[in-house]
Amino acid sequence: MSIRTPPRLLELAGRSLLRDQALAMSTLEELPTELFPPLFMEAFSRRRCEALKLMVQAWPFRRLPLRPLIKMPCLEAFQAVLDGLDALLTQGVHPRRWKLQVLDLQDVCENFWMVWSEAMAHGCFLNAKRNKKPVQDCPRMRGQQPLTVFVELWLKNRTLDEYLTCLLLWVKQRKDLLHLCCKKLKILGMPFRNIRSILKMVNLDCIQEVEVNCKWVLPILTQFTPYLGHMRNLQKLVLSHMDVSRYVSPEQKKEIVTQFTTQFLKLCCLQKLSMNSVSFLEGHLDQLLSCLKTSLKVLTITNCVLLESDLKHLSQCPSISQLKTLDLSGIRLTNYSLVPLQILLEKVAATLEYLDLDDCGIIDSQVNAILPALSRCFELNTFSFCGNPISMATLENLLSHTIILKNLCVELYPAPRESYDADGTLCWSRFPQIRAELMKRVRDLRHPKRILFCTDCCPDCGNRSFYDLEADQCCC
Repeated sequence: MSIRTPPRLLELAGRSLLRDQALAMSTLEELPTELFPPLFMEAFSRRRCEALKLMVQAWPFRRLPLRPLIKMPCLEAFQAVLDGLDALLTQGVHPRRWKLQVLDLQDVCENFWMVWSEAMAHGCFLNAKRNKKPVQDCPRMRGQQPLTVFVELWLKNRTLDEYLTCLLLWVKQRKDLLHLCCKKLKILGMPFRNIRSILKMVNLDCIQEVEVNCKWVLPILTQFTPYLGHMRNLQKLVLSHMDVSRYVSPEQKKEIVTQFTTQFLKLCCLQKLSMNSVSFLEGHLDQLLSCLKTSLKVLTITNCVLLESDLKHLSQCPSISQLKTLDLSGIRLTNYSLVPLQILLEKVAATLEYLDLDDCGIIDSQVNAILPALSRCFELNTFSFCGNPISMATLENLLSHTIILKNLCVELYPAPRESYDADGTLCWSRFPQIRAELMKRVRDLRHPKRILFCTDCCPDCGNRSFYDLEADQCCC
């Protein structure tokens, strides 16, 4: 049976204030700073709207991290916070203790307020604050607006949730008094006319990360393209499921792709570029690569159709020479020369840490082309080669070339072709023996940290099974 710690006298006194309907600003002026977080949390959860309005105006901290609290169904309390901010923005004289400059609606850990309240109650907030990584401000906070609102936009339904609707309406009516800063924008499904109205309210040069995953066709992409060009501080761009409409002619496709790729000339901070199932890249990758103005750290091109000439252009691109992550999984390379991939690996050998070549259809005759370059990627810590139909001899050769990669922590390889019957199903009587031979071969060469061998995708469930060198069962 646990014994709950009784509340301190200060906490009891603070709670009594919330029950006082005549709570005055003069009372809050004398309230100990340490009581603000726990009392605000309680006022929010109990919908003490008048108390919330006053507490916002007397908030003794520079930042109000509200996001964890609005996950409760308390729209009325959220509106009360906005009403309190209204008073701060419009009145000429501010309360003596007023310090609030930032309303932070970005994601933090779920129990942030509980931890913060307990830290304040035990007098260890200052130490926690010293050890905490500081939250980056927006450069435009140095402007004239007295308040900055940080928000992360996830546009995933046909209509906005009630909190975001409430916030955007409030911001729209007060755009001259505050700065709306969105660093992360994720578009997962919404009519573009709605997206456009939201993008017009946001300072686009604040956006640092964008993810679009909603099956756009090229004509819709053209509507988004002008906004992309204004995101001059964009560091990460993720595009998924972009398709070429059957109503778009080759000439129109070329024009649309040109309009899109030229926007990259304006993205001088881009470090991470990911494109998954983007069909318009075929034969046009050179247009995009030639417009890159920065050295990328992460490049992901997955489940796309590329021409051999696209692979060649990729190997010649000056913006990929400092890659730390390269993911080309799902790019079919079976009938291509892998000399461009060899050249690409040679260029990034000094920096590459993560390499994924899953499901590229690479066969025995192609593997030798990349082995010398692969064995010089000394910073590599993760290498995945699943789904490539190679033989036992080729797999052993591959393992012998990765022996000198001392930083390699995770390796994933396909079960060799000899593990399968003629109809392509895994032979369970043969596979354990093959795995035992591989285990002996690997340990003769080195002491691996983590090696997994994976089967082809199951025709029924679509999943792979992973096996390490010891287990007799799947490691998934």
